[in-house]
Order: sequence, then structure tokens, then C-alpha cells
Amino acid sequence: MDYLQVLLLSLFVFFSTIFLFSKSKPKQNLPPSLGNSLPVIGHLHLMKRPFHRKLLSFSRSLGNAPIIHLRLGQRQTYVVSSRAIAEECFTKNDIVFANRPVLMINKHLGYNATHMVGASYGDHWRSLRRITAAEIFSSMRLCMFLCIRKDEIRRLLLRLSRDSLHGFVEVEMKSLFTNLAFNNIIRTIAGKRYYGDDAEDEEEAKLARYLVSEAMAGDSGRNPADYLSFLRWFTDSETRIKDVAHRFDAFLQKLVDEKRAEKVKSKTMINHLLSLQETQPDCYTDVIIKGIILDLIIAGTDTVAITLEWALSNLLNHQEILKKARIEIDNKIGLHRLVDEPDIVNLPYLQNIILETLRLYPAAPLLLPHLSSEDCQVGGYDMPRGTMLVMNLWAIHRDPELWEESERFKPERFDKEGEAQKVMPFGLGRRSCPGAGLAHRLMGLTLASLVQCFEWERVSVEQIDMREGKGVTMPKKEPLRAMCRARVLAGSTNMRKDFL
Repeated sequence: MDYLQVLLLSLFVFFSTIFLFSKSKPKQNLPPSLGNSLPVIGHLHLMKRPFHRKLLSFSRSLGNAPIIHLRLGQRQTYVVSSRAIAEECFTKNDIVFANRPVLMINKHLGYNATHMVGASYGDHWRSLRRITAAEIFSSMRLCMFLCIRKDEIRRLLLRLSRDSLHGFVEVEMKSLFTNLAFNNIIRTIAGKRYYGDDAEDEEEAKLARYLVSEAMAGDSGRNPADYLSFLRWFTDSETRIKDVAHRFDAFLQKLVDEKRAEKVKSKTMINHLLSLQETQPDCYTDVIIKGIILDLIIAGTDTVAITLEWALSNLLNHQEILKKARIEIDNKIGLHRLVDEPDIVNLPYLQNIILETLRLYPAAPLLLPHLSSEDCQVGGYDMPRGTMLVMNLWAIHRDPELWEESERFKPERFDKEGEAQKVMPFGLGRRSCPGAGLAHRLMGLTLASLVQCFEWERVSVEQIDMREGKGVTMPKKEPLRAMCRARVLAGSTNMRKDFL
């Protein structure tokens, strides 16, 4: 046989094998999909920001399908826009979907996907979950760091009070909320303040904010090279992520080394983890500790700050809701002292405002992607092993079949029993965010304090712009600017003593 005959015979055998294999494989019942899939890239060319809105438009174009099937490059992807199917995924199939897809940012920034957010389901992940539940997010630990949360909120109140005692002043709230959230996390972790009059290291603060913003720019699973691996050879995305990862690791290692070198040990999260390292070195390596700190910093800064900004924006656009919240605080707490964290449980309307904010403006509108570890069924459809599962939380939270007046900001809806359980901003199942309790505490006390101590108005007669901007945590397109004035009774002797 000459070369051409061998080549033709090989091609015949190859395609015959593929044909026979495809014939022997039972036909799968897949969810509806868009028809305009292209070779190699699939539906990637259709993906436009903001992704949560685009994915909902796909679902609507397929007859409001609660689950759809997309081919994003080399990844088969199911997108769920139904609360009922989401519950099915994280109850009946919770273990099946307990894995995360291996993404470039988790590989390089997340210590080869060994940190809790990106780790595969197994003994290592279960160990990390136990550590964070017992040593970081337990009620005892959250109470231990209450003084930090209260102090950072007090500093915010004092900053606003100084400028607004004699009348309304215009303030830019986005940076204030970001500084509050960042200081709270970094003080809890390492005992440092990065923002404010007594900030310790301005250059380190700039580096930290840069690293967090760059890490968030990795877009949590929406990097094209994660779907078409050959793109890493033609783009600088992997080089950029590696650079950020290297610098972030050096930053985290510096925090750990500083605490290790302390002669008088302070009460910070790093010190506590290092004390556990002495007795359990295999469980608390430096890499494990840095991975925990990484998750705390990234998950605990922008998400809290952005939610507070959306919440206050909604109150400014709905003055009747703001008034109702203030009346609740005045009646339950009074004006003789500042609201405290244990008071929040007695402020149901304030909690409803936060829930409604999380419903309409979830900080993770698509949550984090999951990966099926075996073949299963979802919503009556077959899901092959290795399929990526995306929850369109933004769509679920605005589903008109699930919510009455779904687009309206209406905290009163949660007075109805069972409504609060329909909100899932921190996910469901075993991979849900363990920091939900800390986030609720900080957001609740901050918002209650701002409502209690200040009068708030819009900068102009126009409504606050509620369009979302670019970013994985769904920030506002236009940073919030508002007019605030310290309330008259908030300047009384007792209140001022609390401020100072």
C-alpha cells in the first residue's frame, strides 16, 4: 500500500468507529438549546455583558425554559433559572454538584484550587469546611470580633457626623462602604487598618485594593481561555493571572510572617490559625492559612460594600420605606443610645430591607459555577458527567411566577411566612457561602446605624440611577452620591459619647 491508501484507510476506520460509537450510545434527553451554535466556540459568540441578563434572554427566547443547554467552547453548560430546579440540584443531587470546574484563576490564585472556594469536593474540602465553620464563622468567633465591626461603623458615623452637624452635605458612599468592609476584614485577619485617619500603611493598602480588584477581574469563570484552552497561547490572560497570584501570595505571606514574628501575640484570625498550626502542622500549613485569608478578603469586601450601596440607594428612591425603617428603630431602640448588633433581631423591617436588596441585587448574580461529578437528571433532563452548572440567581430572584410584583422594591413581602426562604444570595447546599452570618451582621448593623443617626436625601429630584455596571459582584453603574444630615437628637450627650 502506498501512503495515500494507508491514509484513506485510517480515515475510514476512524470515522467508522465514531459513527458506530455514536449509534451505540443512547440518545440523551437534553434541555432546549439555542440553534446558532458555531463550530469549536459553540455559543460563546452570543455571550454579552451583563451575563445574567443575557442568559435570561436566552431562556425567554426558548419559551421561558427553566433550564437551558449551552455549549461554551469545550464546556457543556446548563443554566438554571428556576427556584424549583435549583432546590432539586442542591438537595437530591447536592453531592453530585459539590465540585467546582477547574478555572484558571482558581488554579493560579487559589493555590492549585486547594482553597475552600475552588477546591474539589472530598476530604480536603471537608477539612477546610470544618476549619472555617469552627474556627472562623462560629458564633463565638463572630462575637469575639464584634468590637471591630462596631468600631469601624462608629468611625463611619463620626466621619459623616463631623461634616453634617449644621446641614445637609453631599457624600460619596461607595468609597466609604468599601473602606468600611475592607477595614473590618483586614483588622479581623491581621489587626491592621488600611483606610481612615489612622491608616497604618498607605502603600500596602493600595496594593491590597489593587490585588482584590484584579482578582475580581478574573471574572469567576467567565474568562474565555477557560472555555477555549488554546486561547491562552494568544492572550495574556494567564500571564496576568499568574502575576496577580504571585503578588497576592507575597502579600498574604507577609501578613502571616508578621504575625508569626510578634513577641506579644495579638487577637487576630492569623494568630489563632498559627496557634493551631503549632499543634496540627499538617492541617494548618501556611498554604492552607493563606487560602483561608484569600477567601475572606475577596468574599468579604466588595460583596458587603456593594450590597450596602444598593440598599441605601433603594431607601433614597423610596423615602416611605426609609421613614418606616427609622420609625421602627426609634420605637424599638430609641435615641438615647446607638443601635447595637444584638438589636438587629428585634428590627424585622430592617432585615426585610436587606433581604429585598439581596433579592433584587445579589452580589453574585450567577453564584459560583458547579460541576457534575457523575451522570444525573435535572429538571427531567439528562445531565452528563462533567457538565458545568450555572445558577442564574438574578433571574430566579425576579421570577414573576415566584414573586408578586417581582421587579418592585417591596420589603413588606417578607412579612409573609416562608418568603425569606425563597431568597438564596449565598447559594444552597453544602457549597453555600459559610460567611453569610458575618455578612448579615455587618450589613444589618451598618444600615441600622445610618438610618438611626442621619437624615438622607437624594442629591437631585431625579431618582437614583439603579443600573448595574460591569463586574462579577454586580456593582452600581454610577457610584452612589447622597445628601446626609446628622439627626438633631443624635447630637445629644449620650449619643455623642457613643460616637466618640
